[in-house]
Amino acid sequence: MLDYTVKIGLVPIRRDVTPRPGIFNWEKAEERCHQAVAYIKEHYTDKQVSFVDLEGINDVAVLYHENDVPAVVERFRAQKVDAVFLINGNFGNEEVAALVAKAIGGPVLLWGPQDDVFESDGTRYTDSQCGLFGMSRQLQRNNIPFTYIENCPIQDQRFDQGLRSFISVTCMIKNFRGLTVGQVGMRPRPFCSVIFNEGELMQKFGIRVIPINLAVVIDKYNRIVQERDAELTEGARLFEGRYEMDDLTPPLLKKMYAFVLLYEELFAEYGVHIISAECWTAMQLGVGAMPCTAYSILADMGYIISCESDLHGAITMALLSCASLGKSVPFFGEFTVRHPSDPNTELLWHCGPFAYSLKKPGSPAKEVNMRQWFQVKDGSYTIARLDQDNGKYSLLGGQFETTDGPYTFGTYLWAKFDDLSKWERKLIEGPYIHHMAEVEGDYTAELREFCKYVPGLEPDSVE
Repeated sequence: MLDYTVKIGLVPIRRDVTPRPGIFNWEKAEERCHQAVAYIKEHYTDKQVSFVDLEGINDVAVLYHENDVPAVVERFRAQKVDAVFLINGNFGNEEVAALVAKAIGGPVLLWGPQDDVFESDGTRYTDSQCGLFGMSRQLQRNNIPFTYIENCPIQDQRFDQGLRSFISVTCMIKNFRGLTVGQVGMRPRPFCSVIFNEGELMQKFGIRVIPINLAVVIDKYNRIVQERDAELTEGARLFEGRYEMDDLTPPLLKKMYAFVLLYEELFAEYGVHIISAECWTAMQLGVGAMPCTAYSILADMGYIISCESDLHGAITMALLSCASLGKSVPFFGEFTVRHPSDPNTELLWHCGPFAYSLKKPGSPAKEVNMRQWFQVKDGSYTIARLDQDNGKYSLLGGQFETTDGPYTFGTYLWAKFDDLSKWERKLIEGPYIHHMAEVEGDYTAELREFCKYVPGLEPDSVE
């Protein structure tokens, strides 16, 4: 499974010069640094987000000299920080900033509090904004990608949005680097659109694909059916309490729930973060049941599984899940048909794998031929897909709002876009296919910023 915890190293910095009145006043710079660090730790620390400061590195817990850089790097590495936040107390010190950022190698956030003191005699104490220009140039010269929060007061909404967005991007990068994807079975024969390049994924991004033999999967499944009847009975009751049933499905409820126990075992045994699985041909032939509704339960348990052997789709769902810090459940709705009367609305649909928690309140939930039917709750959603062509990888991102549309089978929603024709043309001309990943909320900015930290991956939009 994915890791949604984020640890950020806080690096308050001041200029290393002989103290004198005016913009290089040590006390004013250090005071601002301490206030910023205290505010960040108080307002943004929670069960998922933590910070590492510079207490004890030197007498003032502020970085200003290159001699202290090794100790900062050693602490951050020992604490396994995922990112670095450079905070200008005054003009700052561009040399130490670049040294720390380069050594840690994770995402870098740059910000300084807005200068706000102008004495009657003309004295200014900090000039933090001026230093940000020099620090950013130093990062550029060292080929260090970084994220920037506009120079503003720390209580400003721009700071809050910027830091929260950076935390999301850090979570995305943390999980993308070293991602392992379990591949259950082979792609269905007609699905040439989901072909991927395992070697390229490893060489370009360090993503490992772990093949899971379908014969082994079927053997595990049969053992679960034979040996874990009590759990399967409980699972069957769960299904019975959720859905209106057709006549075909009730005798197969235990076999359907067996997929939940099966995939729990696969994630644990193979140590994978996400899974791409064949579903609608091999499973029914191999064990006489379909996993669609089990995927729904697994999604609400935090497991990410893409159907129809779409490995790029599984990776995209993982990125969206990380963008939300695991607080929103991604799903896999594909472009299917246009709305019969609204030219900018599209049916995003799949046969039945969406998390049950996504069901629209008050809407019916049915179980038909081992597949769930329901409409997804209303809201604003991010839609995305990572894909490639000729060795060039890109990440398409956008947004839509739900709207009303005809009732249909499967799991679905009606998505209203600003310009559906642009989306259709983008998918037709490639390199994307109609399988898309969605998650509640707006993470389009985070998708673009994420690409900044991934060499070989370009951000894309319909515009």
